[in-house]
Amino acid sequence: MDLQQKNKLLYARAGFGISLEDYQNPMPIEQAVEKLYPKSLPGPLEMVTDQEWADHSPRAMKEIADDSVRKAKKKEFREITNDLNTLWEMAMVSSYYPLLEKTALFWHGHFATHIDNPYYDQKLLHIFRKNALGNFGDMLRDVSKSPAMLQYLNNRQNRKQHPNENFAREVMELFTLGRGHYTEDDIKEAARAFTGWNFTDEGEFIFKAKQHDDGEKKFLGMTGNFNGDDILNILLEQKQTSVFITQKLYRFFVSDEQVNEKHVNELAKHFYKSNYDIGNLLRNIFTSDWFYSVKTVGAKIKSPIELLVGYQRLLPMQFNKDKTILNLQRILGQHLFNPPNVAGWPGGKNWIDSSSLVIRMRLPEAFFGSKELNLAAKDNDKEMRVAMQISKEKDKFKTGEKQFRVGKVSVNWDEYLSNWKKYKTLELPKTLAGYLLPVTLPDDKLNDVVSYADTTNADTFIKSLTILLMELPEYQLA
Repeated sequence: MDLQQKNKLLYARAGFGISLEDYQNPMPIEQAVEKLYPKSLPGPLEMVTDQEWADHSPRAMKEIADDSVRKAKKKEFREITNDLNTLWEMAMVSSYYPLLEKTALFWHGHFATHIDNPYYDQKLLHIFRKNALGNFGDMLRDVSKSPAMLQYLNNRQNRKQHPNENFAREVMELFTLGRGHYTEDDIKEAARAFTGWNFTDEGEFIFKAKQHDDGEKKFLGMTGNFNGDDILNILLEQKQTSVFITQKLYRFFVSDEQVNEKHVNELAKHFYKSNYDIGNLLRNIFTSDWFYSVKTVGAKIKSPIELLVGYQRLLPMQFNKDKTILNLQRILGQHLFNPPNVAGWPGGKNWIDSSSLVIRMRLPEAFFGSKELNLAAKDNDKEMRVAMQISKEKDKFKTGEKQFRVGKVSVNWDEYLSNWKKYKTLELPKTLAGYLLPVTLPDDKLNDVVSYADTTNADTFIKSLTILLMELPEYQLA
């Protein structure tokens, strides 16, 4: 693999695709990796001020006697959640440090919550982005004390003599050790330790001593008067935690299906010794020779967010309908701030089924072509069956009773076209395919693609060839 292809693979995995500038001016891997790391922490993405929250807090909502006013405020909060969603996706599109946003997206799926509260969501998002490349232990503690997690996993109901085991179970099964590395008794004892963990109406963590079980507890072979912080510290002391987190990051950044246990164990050993330095772990992955092997190329299926953000980073575009991106997230199966359950999105081959693959392969024509997409999907025996057509007039997505409109997309082709016009017509297809696709197309398949391109002039040839290449199944891989 030459340096240009190594850079392309790096930026596909550590970000949302490589820019033309970086592709045409490849750097030594160590230098390319360091370019991904921000020099300072990101500022928070905020859609809800403290005053707006005060007007919508649980206490304020209870004091509203008029049902219509209460419903209007709830609707307003849902709209703010949508705005926060869009704000974060735009940050992914425009960020000079896509690794930070890509890793924050990973943590969003690892510490999955769904609470329909933008104030809590943005606090949790700030934790992900602040700690994305920082210390896992710090993030674990911050997330565990966040109102989003405490509410989602019912720890407000976890009280002395009436323990709720939801958070205690998930913090071991999903967030640290993984299934099979603890017992039911460990869950029960940990739940006792987390009693009294709560938050105020303002969304700030609070420890309610009167609700806490301060008796002796036995956890993972240790005995003591443990509280919640003690449990988290004990979990971080377990080497299995470093292995579990490393394996999940490996699947996210390296390969959906093939996990090399030797590589994972070696990475996990350094991760544990570094006191859970996430940035250092990723640096070790991206600077390893094995990362740039043929087996890694095309070993991942792009998630819906990676796909949508990748489109927008490739070609600057503006959606004429504000909710287009939100609707596409829902249709493709990855709606930010709305994971399917506490385990997050399963990823890998789960991103693709018969309906979603068809939609994915037609999106480039809807985004960048002159036609608009009309899709109708019906729920039949729990499987989505899709009927599609291209129409100049209709632009509706239909799923069950809901209609989703793609609308027109304004695309700025200027810089993209000026770059590719530099290439001779005969060399353009292979060069363009080398940039857009993770794998090399056989000559006969590439020639078949070229035969469908519009050769009216240089602009139409480049545009149509770009769209045709992006409609190939290979484009769904990274």
